Amino acid sequence: MAKKEKSLQQMVNRRAYHDYEIVEKFEAGIALQGTEVKSVRAGKVSFKDSYARVIDGELWMVNLHINEYDHGTIWNHDPARNRKLLLHRREIKRLTGKTEEQGMTLVPLSLYFKNGKVKVELGLGRGRKSYDKRAEIAKRDVNRDIERELKERQRN
Repeated sequence: MAKKEKSLQQMVNRRAYHDYEIVEKFEAGIALQGTEVKSVRAGKVSFKDSYARVIDGELWMVNLHINEYDHGTIWNHDPARNRKLLLHRREIKRLTGKTEEQGMTLVPLSLYFKNGKVKVELGLGRGRKSYDKRAEIAKRDVNRDIERELKERQRN
């Protein structure tokens, strides 16, 4: 029998790559209610201003907005609630040290399904200044122009 393929549906936080210099990435599980999972499958997720932080030795996702499920009942979830992230204790301790001592931030990079479970890819990042963002955009534009020129030369 063929293995079950990993779902290709993935919500990506493109803003995080713009606002932060990502140093390290982690995969974490996320504790969701039933209607939240259905909303995530429908792609009703907003990463705006969301981040992860350690509270009482547990890792929590703050400001991750998952819209209410369209076909839900009165037991629909609260869209703005904090959600617990599932990592090993030693990983949480390591992240606590890096975020407190080095002034780094944990930002969600993407939300996806893996073997039927919702996973969050977290990035340990350092905030960029506005001049760093402009330099990054300029570098990306130059690389795009170079690639376009090389492709044009290959055609001729």
